[in-house]
Amino acid sequence: QVQLVESGGGSVQSGGSLRLSCSSSGFTYSDSCMAWFRQAPGKEREGVAVIFGGGGQQYYADSVKGRFTISLDDAKNTLSLQMNSLTPEDTAMYYCAARRGCGYLSVIADEYPYWGQGTQVTVSS
Repeated sequence: QVQLVESGGGSVQSGGSLRLSCSSSGFTYSDSCMAWFRQAPGKEREGVAVIFGGGGQQYYADSVKGRFTISLDDAKNTLSLQMNSLTPEDTAMYYCAARRGCGYLSVIADEYPYWGQGTQVTVSS
């Protein structure tokens, strides 16, 4: 059974940093896409960053490019998202997601069958 558990959310002032982690079980990264999505109140879920576990290729949404970094630690079965230069627009519930097979770096939420419960990130001005 696949389980994803996020941690690391919290409240920070604008310009600050947070690091989100997603620990997994029942899942092998090597042939998988792992992603971070976020959803703010009243908005659709947005794909923020994606990484291919087998080769490390990455994708970032324009809104976070240059500020966020996605990474995998195979030994620890952990997906991370380092978030720097945070702004109030980054305030959202953040979710990690996974899917087996990674023909392309998808940011379509429906293409990910496995999800964590989410962790809240709040950035104040």
